[in-house]
Amino acid sequence: MRLRTEGLSRFAAWLPPGILVLAGLAAYWGAGSAPFIFDDLSSIRANASIRHLGDIARVLRPPAGGETVTGRPVLNLSLALNHAAGGLSVRGYHALNVAIHLLGGLTLFGIARRTLARGPVGGPAGRAPALAAFAIALIWELHPLQTEAVTYVSQRAESLMGLFYLLTLYCFIRYARADETDALSTTDDRSRSGTPKHFAAFWAAGSIVCCLLGMGTKEVMASAPLVVFLYDRTFVSGGFRAAWRRHGRIHLALAGTWLVLGVCIALAGRRGRTAGFGVGMDWKHYGVIQLTAIAHYLRLCFWPHPLIFDYGSRVAFSVASVARGAAVVALLAAGTAIALVRRPALGFLGFCFFALLAPSSSVVPVATQVMAEHRMYLPLAAVAALAVCAGLAGLENLGGGTAVRAGLAAFLLLGAALGWATVRRNADYRSILSIWGETVSAFPSNPRAHEQLAVELARLPARFPEAIAQDEEALRLDPDDAGAHNNLANVLARIPGRLPEAVAQYREALRLDPENPSTLNNLANALVRLPGRLPDAIDAYRQALRLNPNYAEAHNNLGNALARIPSRLPDALAEFQQALRLDPNYADAHNGLAIVYAESGRLDEAVSQLEIALKLDPALPNARENLEKLRAAQR
Repeated sequence: MRLRTEGLSRFAAWLPPGILVLAGLAAYWGAGSAPFIFDDLSSIRANASIRHLGDIARVLRPPAGGETVTGRPVLNLSLALNHAAGGLSVRGYHALNVAIHLLGGLTLFGIARRTLARGPVGGPAGRAPALAAFAIALIWELHPLQTEAVTYVSQRAESLMGLFYLLTLYCFIRYARADETDALSTTDDRSRSGTPKHFAAFWAAGSIVCCLLGMGTKEVMASAPLVVFLYDRTFVSGGFRAAWRRHGRIHLALAGTWLVLGVCIALAGRRGRTAGFGVGMDWKHYGVIQLTAIAHYLRLCFWPHPLIFDYGSRVAFSVASVARGAAVVALLAAGTAIALVRRPALGFLGFCFFALLAPSSSVVPVATQVMAEHRMYLPLAAVAALAVCAGLAGLENLGGGTAVRAGLAAFLLLGAALGWATVRRNADYRSILSIWGETVSAFPSNPRAHEQLAVELARLPARFPEAIAQDEEALRLDPDDAGAHNNLANVLARIPGRLPEAVAQYREALRLDPENPSTLNNLANALVRLPGRLPDAIDAYRQALRLNPNYAEAHNNLGNALARIPSRLPDALAEFQQALRLDPNYADAHNGLAIVYAESGRLDEAVSQLEIALKLDPALPNARENLEKLRAAQR
């Protein structure tokens, strides 16, 4: 009978984690085929540093141009591991993102269960810690607000940092528990919970290592040492002095990981001038926007609609909305300050909320995104914990234990509803066209959303008029958007008779952003097609390469332009070879090299290059016909 009871207890202990895993898999099952989008293109597709896992020094020194991976070596390493396992197959990246999120949910469950079981929280949550912790973790894991940090691959920066953040705290909790039992035990080498006392050092090391890895993943990790110290004071030692006296060495070691963060920030160089002071955005204006942003994030916690993939770099709010946001933030800040003294457990949750949002939602500008839903990834845990604990306490006051049990059942139903909303939201990521279309519908005042939607529409010739309309709307909202001018030019260049208009749009884009190598390359591509403009095109290609010598596409295009001049074939050959040094799998460059070899009478080498080009891209225009002609000539 005793064995049967123990078996049931063990089953009950594993049931909540099992449900968390299954529920998370169900919610994100349909997201596995979502394509790379937006920052994924620069951080994954165009990120050469992740292609060679063996060159670890290069992997740990990601690009410094303002990509999501800039200054984040651990994030870049995780992407390199994905690339080594499956190249650019998107399913592998999604699978790891979901695994990271599920591990985060399990870790949050462990933190909440152990914290509630300690006693300081009190109330029904403290008397049924496993069930309350399960409700907290389930809401956090299945909330649709999390989709941006999970389904949008490059926002692994947020979820992976979140996992390390939670593991840092969880390992400290286990360390503190083992340390307590070590102090209480003199004859037995095991604590009452069955944890060997010498595991204290293991858990301490785990906390420090996870904090170190988090610092190399994303800057939000900066607050982790402070949160751990406050947790120690609130739930373990009972005071700041006692916390420092008992666990000062581990707190000092955790603070030491700020040195790693400092190195990462220095290497990032203000993230390619996209974040920090002096990036073209007034810090006071940014801070005012954040007052409304924080209130907006809180609303989304309780009513997650509409969810917006991208808010753009410019968001205008009315004076009334700013005032409401300021009032909400002021009340929360004041309540947190009071609670830190009178109700430390509540104060801890409030401090976590503000500390986690501070790096991106304070007065330090993030020029590329003034608002972003993925910033609520970890702060949502504090909101969920407060909602569950307060809800159970209120139900107990109203109806005792029966009401509490009904409340726990209601939280399970809420989790199911949130999971269904997550499934629906993940459906928006099924294509790039759909996610940008939803963004334009939900937030039509964002010029970048119109611009990105236009890029996708332009992939379909039948929808060129819609693409032009979206670019024109983006320019109406922001006439100085160089990207929209460039994208509009790209569409016009593909419509017969509108090439001169395209050139004018490219030149306007360069007036606004004169050091953009991509726009220069596009301008040159248009000039090549205009009579008598080949020298101007060659000059534009060379300008692009002066700005970015590692621009393989520009080297290839310059090679094609030079190949049109018989006397410049050696120069064309050098450009194609340089393009292939930068990207050995560049099919167009192999094809161009074949043409130069054929023109120079080197038929065997030309055939070899065409065979490689067709192996890389079987649909390469004219390559198969050219190969057949060359083989015939060889006979």
